[in-house]
Amino acid sequence: MLGLFLSAGAVISTIGIGVLMHRARFQGSRRLFVGIVSLSCCLLLAGALFTLLSAPAVAAEAPTAVIGADKASSNGLGFIGMALATGLACIGAGIAVGSVGSAALGLVGEQPGAIGTTLIYVGLAEGVAIYGIVISMLIFSRLAS
Repeated sequence: MLGLFLSAGAVISTIGIGVLMHRARFQGSRRLFVGIVSLSCCLLLAGALFTLLSAPAVAAEAPTAVIGADKASSNGLGFIGMALATGLACIGAGIAVGSVGSAALGLVGEQPGAIGTTLIYVGLAEGVAIYGIVISMLIFSRLAS
């Protein structure tokens, strides 16, 4: 529970500091930014360590006749895999569509007849997100059986 509070506190404090700095129109140095981000990362790491280290003690208090406890933990890892596959693929597709889309708009501004060619490249970049979703569906179908 302490790990959860540390992790939530790190996220909330980082957001709060960012909002306060934005409202005050603070033009801070790179050193201050690195300090805030590293403090937030340390708090998140400490929260994760407290959460992972306290889990065996909680598991020892649980009744031993739990049916399917190993399946529940493997399902949890499967759901984490699904989230990573979808999330990272969508982040990669967003970066790709951003760069390809801006270049495509520049080209269409100069040569309006090239819009069909540029849509192909934007579609290829968007396909990365679709592949991530397909992988997530495959993982989910494996978990459901």
